[in-house]
Amino acid sequence: MKHTRLAAVIGTAAVTAAGLAALAGCGTTTKVPAAAATPNSATYAYYRSMMGRLYGGGGMMGGTPGDYGWMTGATGYRWMMGGLAAPAWMRGQALPGFMMGTNRDPGKIMGALWADAPGPRISSARAAQLGSLIPVGGTMDRIANRITLTGTSVRLVVLASPGGGPDETFRIAGLTDPAIIVKAGARVTIEIVNADPDTAHGLVITTSQATSSWMPMMTARPAFPGSAVWFLGNPTPAGMHVGTLTFTASTPGTYRYLCPVPGHAQKGMAGTFTVR
Repeated sequence: MKHTRLAAVIGTAAVTAAGLAALAGCGTTTKVPAAAATPNSATYAYYRSMMGRLYGGGGMMGGTPGDYGWMTGATGYRWMMGGLAAPAWMRGQALPGFMMGTNRDPGKIMGALWADAPGPRISSARAAQLGSLIPVGGTMDRIANRITLTGTSVRLVVLASPGGGPDETFRIAGLTDPAIIVKAGARVTIEIVNADPDTAHGLVITTSQATSSWMPMMTARPAFPGSAVWFLGNPTPAGMHVGTLTFTASTPGTYRYLCPVPGHAQKGMAGTFTVR
């Protein structure tokens, strides 16, 4: 298999791992339904269609390098939707070199591959406005780079790697990777916009230890049900992809929000999410 095609294989498996649901259910007011993880869902049909376009119905990544049998079917799909069921050889700090070809960033592979995926979009001008929007009820501390929200209903807009700021970071209310504090029991809605022109990004609230992993989507589950949009493709002339996380911050503690695309959290796409 050629390097570019093999890189697309690893990009598909690594970056999509629980994230195809985000593409079918990432409306600005819609969270991913539980049914999205079942093989009879619309997301499964989209997954099969994408695999067919890439490989003509051939096999994909299995339990060991070179074993590509089950990834195109229901078993592989369920694995991609779950993340933690990944084969043990995929859970290290880096992927096997022979799978990456000349591209070390799976986000660039998947950003292009999923650029035309379905889902809501917004214009770059609207994204820029939202990236500076102070959330209702939020208290800003720009010196401490912190946003505190004390309401029982919280809404944030997050831009992933937007122009005019540091690469591989999040912008929230004009701040870069700010600490976010919410009240225990608050209902939280986070709109994530991929503003990067050539790389896939996502957002997940997870444990504080996950930032150190090169592949956090393979090593830690979301901290709360509904607190992940694993993957959004590159912007196109139709606009920037938008996904939505909706969850209840039920358990006090210190968590992390981060981009689950391999390597991105380590480069700076991460911040503290505290529930108290």
